[in-house]
Amino acid sequence: MKKLFALLAFLGLFLVSCSEDDTVVDMPTPELPIDYTSGTADFSNYVAVGNSLTAGYSDFALFIEGQTNSFPNMLAENFALAGGGDFSIPFMADNLGGATLGGQPILGNRLILSFASGSPSPVPVSGQGATEISNVLTGPFNNMGVPGAKSYHLVAPGYGNVAGVAIGAANPYYARFASSPSATVIGDAAIQNPSFFTLWIGNNDILSFATSGGAGVDQTGNLDPSTYGGNDITDPNVFASVLDGLLQTLTANGADGVLMNIPDVTAIPYFTTVPYNPVPLDEATAALLNGAYAAYNGGLAQLQQLGAISAEEVARRTISFSVGASNAVVLIDEDLTDLTAFNPALINMRQATPQDLLVLLSRTFIGTLANPNDPTSINGVAVPLADQWVLTPEEQTAVGTAQAAYNQTIAALAQLYDVAFVDANAFLNEFAETGFPLGDGSTVSTNFGTGGGFSLDGVHPSPRGYALLANLMVQAINAKYGSNLPGVDPLDYTGLYLQ
Repeated sequence: MKKLFALLAFLGLFLVSCSEDDTVVDMPTPELPIDYTSGTADFSNYVAVGNSLTAGYSDFALFIEGQTNSFPNMLAENFALAGGGDFSIPFMADNLGGATLGGQPILGNRLILSFASGSPSPVPVSGQGATEISNVLTGPFNNMGVPGAKSYHLVAPGYGNVAGVAIGAANPYYARFASSPSATVIGDAAIQNPSFFTLWIGNNDILSFATSGGAGVDQTGNLDPSTYGGNDITDPNVFASVLDGLLQTLTANGADGVLMNIPDVTAIPYFTTVPYNPVPLDEATAALLNGAYAAYNGGLAQLQQLGAISAEEVARRTISFSVGASNAVVLIDEDLTDLTAFNPALINMRQATPQDLLVLLSRTFIGTLANPNDPTSINGVAVPLADQWVLTPEEQTAVGTAQAAYNQTIAALAQLYDVAFVDANAFLNEFAETGFPLGDGSTVSTNFGTGGGFSLDGVHPSPRGYALLANLMVQAINAKYGSNLPGVDPLDYTGLYLQ
């Protein structure tokens, strides 16, 4: 007892000393580790089904680092905090992105921003990719994202047959990891008996039409996808039937999941970067061009006088240039009235308006020479841009109509199958309009090359953009299934690869 009193007296002296001579530092209370839970979901065997967006494609290629930074891999890392298992990926052989078939290159390397020319420009990384398509990997793989896949491709036997790649009958990415030459993507996903899935499909059912400048066919009304071309718009009823079948398969054993809708493809940098009026002209050149188009404009005026066309169409088709840096390009518009029966020189030609969307690749084409030996044959000025370079308002309407139908189906099926729903369309619209603030005070946006949200192909997100998508999905999962997953920090992922 005496020892106890002595100890207390010593401690009392110590405390008095501290209070008189030293500053007392309040030690922070250690934060208790968060107990992450899956709620009612089971993340033990997560399988991701989709296209390039699911695979982690960016910068015009699929490569190891992009696959590692795919949104499914980010989700899998979150799921691992709440009972999730391993997540296997059919990795490419390197970070170049290129691939060969029988030793012959068939896929190009990824793009990177290079300053070698003195001004930043996207260029392919150098070297030959070591990925050989015929070297089939042994699965199964949790990431079943297949770049280029449309909805109906996921149920097509032989879509991963190496023998069909060279003739365009099979997909080179899926051919690398299909379980057999006759396998289907959804079949290979289903045999893994997923406990949880993400399904994001349908983008390519309209995207390829859009990126080709509307060069495909709107197949609405045609229920036979075997007759479709690569750039065609998928019939909404075909899409609905396929998506319903995919969900039946994925939920057959009680799996929960997430279903994402289709963003407005015309809001991506591929269509918002090149202005409709990028042509600078001095006085002499403007006068020269106006003289060259005088006969065309005069022919339109004559047909108006004859009552063959309206004044509105004449105004729409009349071509005029002026001094300055913002002249509209000249383009071919197949939706204009065909006047060649009156005069073969009156082709379907007009100047672009703010409603036209020039594709990203036109930035390297406008201003080049159609004939290297003729300095006046300037593409987009003296020589009209072909259909592939511009998505006209009529073509945008076809895309938007199909997208709206797809999204109506997706929302209804998400409710029917009682799975989480992510409105990727609303997300992209907000992203394009205002961007999203990050923890360091910066804002990530959709601006091409500088915004940090999209890669250099102008279509696919950057790793940082994929991180934003992953967080959007985590929010939907937490809300639907009662989990408390933390998401990811977008600042941990790059917004742009530099050279």
